[in-house]
Amino acid sequence: MIDVPFLTYFRRATTITDSYPYKEIGEFLSGQRLSEERTFATLDYFDGVNFAARGTAPALYSVALMDDICPPSTVFAAYNRWQGEKRITVWPWNGHEGGGILQKGEQLKFLAEHR
Repeated sequence: MIDVPFLTYFRRATTITDSYPYKEIGEFLSGQRLSEERTFATLDYFDGVNFAARGTAPALYSVALMDDICPPSTVFAAYNRWQGEKRITVWPWNGHEGGGILQKGEQLKFLAEHR
């Protein structure tokens, strides 16, 4: 159960949000102008998109469309790479808090379906 997954698709997130921690990458690269490729190659080791490509268990994702900490397109990038059965709950009007207690209800239903 992956709620508003953090640290996915670093390269894209760095270019579309100025929220931390992605802003920190931009700040680093502004002083290390020749290190972009090496920096993102290193971050690939920790990128949730790359881990998602290995996932095969049933997964319930959530995304909040107003989230500037975990931008929606980075969440969808991880979701789309997931190899197993998957479902995503979209919270159109929420930020990083996502669906809050309502998402917990979605998780309980998901667990009941997959026991």
